[in-house]
Amino acid sequence: MRLLLSLFALLSLALPAGAQDRKEVDMVLALAIDISGSVDPDEARLQRQGYVEAFSDPVVIKAILGGNHGRIAVAYYEWSDSYVQKLLIDWTLLDSEAAIRDFTNRLARAPISIARRTSISGAIRYAIPLFGRAPYDTERKVLDISGDGSNNDGGLVTDLRHDALKERIVINGLPIMNDRPNPYGFPSETDLDKYYLHCVVGGPRSFVEVAVNFEDFPRAVRKKLLQEVADIGPRLEYGHDFDIGDLGTPAGRDGVQLAQGGTRRTAGAPEDYTRFVRPEYELGCDVGERRSREFWQRRFGVSPD
Repeated sequence: MRLLLSLFALLSLALPAGAQDRKEVDMVLALAIDISGSVDPDEARLQRQGYVEAFSDPVVIKAILGGNHGRIAVAYYEWSDSYVQKLLIDWTLLDSEAAIRDFTNRLARAPISIARRTSISGAIRYAIPLFGRAPYDTERKVLDISGDGSNNDGGLVTDLRHDALKERIVINGLPIMNDRPNPYGFPSETDLDKYYLHCVVGGPRSFVEVAVNFEDFPRAVRKKLLQEVADIGPRLEYGHDFDIGDLGTPAGRDGVQLAQGGTRRTAGAPEDYTRFVRPEYELGCDVGERRSREFWQRRFGVSPD
């Protein structure tokens, strides 16, 4: 017995620092928030307040504390240009009402920022190592991206999505259907929901939740968080012939558009997340880059770069 105890002690010392006390959580959730030039300061505040209100909601709190382990871990960062990402709150354990309240207070006090370009691909690239250093064990890694425009800077969004899915990171989307032109005069994108559906989200039970405008953002955030935390998104099968037009008018888009198929993980070979994506968008997933080049060329006779 003494020999076994000694061997166990030696093996524990051989583990990486902190490995002995890594807690298992129900989910690690990274929240990626758009602060590109199309988002003005008032809209940025509406986004921030939406998350503060959502994490203060008693139903959301109950969902966070009601999982198998009774805790999740959350990180919150803002993004814009390809290499502009700002980590406001690093991985934080939400395992009590007090911890959740502290998280919302920190979020509410953080300064509001605005940058320029829209790089969803940069936001995804930033998330991959962020998840890699999360100090918790879990089977569910979820990246939640909200924004009001398509990718127009950095790498192709589908390439970075593939990289994230290879790391078993599920990507959900919250497109904001902003009907106001940005300060540079770039027109709003009426097909942003379709773009997010085909080009951004991926992984088992991934989904898109639409905010019909910035004022609708708090409702959309609350609903999205409940689905993510409880893992109760609709179980539409992959390959289902889904017509986004079935949603009706934009005002009627109060809910999930699509959840990719997939089952809960079972023993055996790891599930290949890269197969849970929609067919490429009919306009092409580089539509944001093309629109940006055309706009700047037409208006100023120059490339956006």
